[in-house]
Amino acid sequence: MKTMNFSAFVRPALGALALTAFAALPAGAQEAAEGATEAVAGEASQHTQFILNSLIMLIGGILVFWMAAGFAMLEAGFVRTKNVSMQLLKNITMYSVACFAYYIIGYQIMYPGDGWMIDGVLGAIGIAVLEPVAVGPDAVDLTYATVSSDFFFQIMFCATAASIVSGTVAERIKLWPFLLFVFVLTALIYPIQASWKWGGGFLDQMGFLDFAGSTVVHSVGGWAALTGALILGARKGKYNADGTVNVLPGSNMPLEVLGMFILWMGWYGFNGASQLAIGTVADIADVGRVMANTNAGAIGGALAAAILAQVLYKKVDLTFVINGALAGLVSVTAEPLTPGLGTASLIGAVGGVIVVFSVPLLDKFKIDDVVGAIPVHLFAGIWGTLAVVFTNPDAALWPQLVAIFVVGVFVIVASAVTWLIAKAVFGLRPTEEAEYLGLDKAEVGVEAYPEFPGATIR
Repeated sequence: MKTMNFSAFVRPALGALALTAFAALPAGAQEAAEGATEAVAGEASQHTQFILNSLIMLIGGILVFWMAAGFAMLEAGFVRTKNVSMQLLKNITMYSVACFAYYIIGYQIMYPGDGWMIDGVLGAIGIAVLEPVAVGPDAVDLTYATVSSDFFFQIMFCATAASIVSGTVAERIKLWPFLLFVFVLTALIYPIQASWKWGGGFLDQMGFLDFAGSTVVHSVGGWAALTGALILGARKGKYNADGTVNVLPGSNMPLEVLGMFILWMGWYGFNGASQLAIGTVADIADVGRVMANTNAGAIGGALAAAILAQVLYKKVDLTFVINGALAGLVSVTAEPLTPGLGTASLIGAVGGVIVVFSVPLLDKFKIDDVVGAIPVHLFAGIWGTLAVVFTNPDAALWPQLVAIFVVGVFVIVASAVTWLIAKAVFGLRPTEEAEYLGLDKAEVGVEAYPEFPGATIR
């Protein structure tokens, strides 16, 4: 006996019922229903786009926050055992100070809207204010995203700029003067120059392009780090009078590698979420393209550093490869959208080459950069900013050069003033004895067991 097909009976009946219900609707309701159907079939509704745009910033912010762990692990591995706890303490307190400073001053300076104190140059003064609890759609800008998600995302970038400085000046700076510098950097120096581009200031108006911050974030941290290194001087025992260099090995190579991979992962949020939208087919496709190119830049930098080190030194230095990958990431950050995968790899590869050549160059000038942040973030950041003109048809060389120069001069002068004031008031360096014993003991109150390097007691 032939069984009855239930779906063959029910589906036409449901279709007819829906058609009857639709016909019974008033004309206005019919139009609204048709609009909703079109939104489902085609582009997402404005509310959905707004929600998705906010979501990508929240996810990106979480990933960029995870970069704080990457910097902490990287720096803990690069410093000597007697300074590990101090470096970890600096990373926790530095992140906290940076977020506080950005909240009370920095965010409004960076994004003044119509409230510029000096149009296009100096933003507004005031604390960051989020939207009210349970805000309705009529009280938000549906073309963008929530203020809270934007603030959360941007505060992580600000903290990243401060993290760059921490590694360079490691092992020879006292805690509180360093945190004072971080406060000024994140409350004023970083937000002021970032407003010139991302806040719609004069660099943006002249056509400067920087997608996710090769200059706005990385070069700024690099300029501040270079200035600090010059004012602080080198670690005791790093350079000899005859110009030779003493290698001061780090405490833990696995931590260095772990830190690099955490930073690599965080960069997907750093660059990918800088699209600031995933509410359309084009936006989500571009986010995927940015993440793929970000990865390509890192592998280009790592491989180029490994190959060049082998050619020049007949051995592959792990620290070159670590910093080569990071330099590749920095290099592609200014424009991770428009290149193809091969071009992104080549842009990153140049960053890796920069690391291998510039690390010994810094030693030649007796500039002591403990983690290699100056080559990675400053030199590769400059290269990445210039590389934009090779792949983005909207980019021009002159605005890129002007931005590099203007931001560099501003950060150097402002950083130097801050460093010198901190030096005059508090003193920057610990005593020679404290530096010899290690800042873990002198500043943190932690002492390493000599029999078991890395183990600590209070």
